[in-house]
Amino acid sequence: MARVPLISRKEELAPEHQAAFDAIAESRGRVAGPFAVLLHSPEVAKRAAHLGAYIRFESALAGAERELAILATARAMDCRYEWAAHVPLAGKAGVRAEAIAAIRARQLPGDLTAAEAEIVAYATGLLGVHRVEGGLFEGLRKRLRPRGMVELTATVGYYAMIACTLNAFDVEPEPGADLLPV
Repeated sequence: MARVPLISRKEELAPEHQAAFDAIAESRGRVAGPFAVLLHSPEVAKRAAHLGAYIRFESALAGAERELAILATARAMDCRYEWAAHVPLAGKAGVRAEAIAAIRARQLPGDLTAAEAEIVAYATGLLGVHRVEGGLFEGLRKRLRPRGMVELTATVGYYAMIACTLNAFDVEPEPGADLLPV
């Protein structure tokens, strides 16, 4: 059970903060997970949602690249909610089932292609040792260009912040979701 009440209806907010609820619901289809917690600070929720909408829906990264980075972040942070929310999105974006299984099992590079392994190693390096090896960075930079590298880094950072929120407040995935072993 979450450590704070989850805000699921805009009426739970003061009238001056209900627009933040509406904006989050409009961009994501509903308010759930991290935003149900973040709305306890409506300004934080609004700003996080704005950045998250760009990263998730407008980024220069291909969908499969983005979802690989998100799953690698969820795994590195042992975030069950983030993992459960993004496994289906990763499949829809074209992430191979073998790649998802390798990330879940921490069997890296395992069955990852070279391109998948680069993205996963970048995310896990940033979150694990807080640095990225030079050769890995240069290989990705050649493929993604500077803009793609900035957006990949922002994706990892954003979803790490979301994972911190979900983990700190014990927000669990919905029953029947793909559970990440921690």
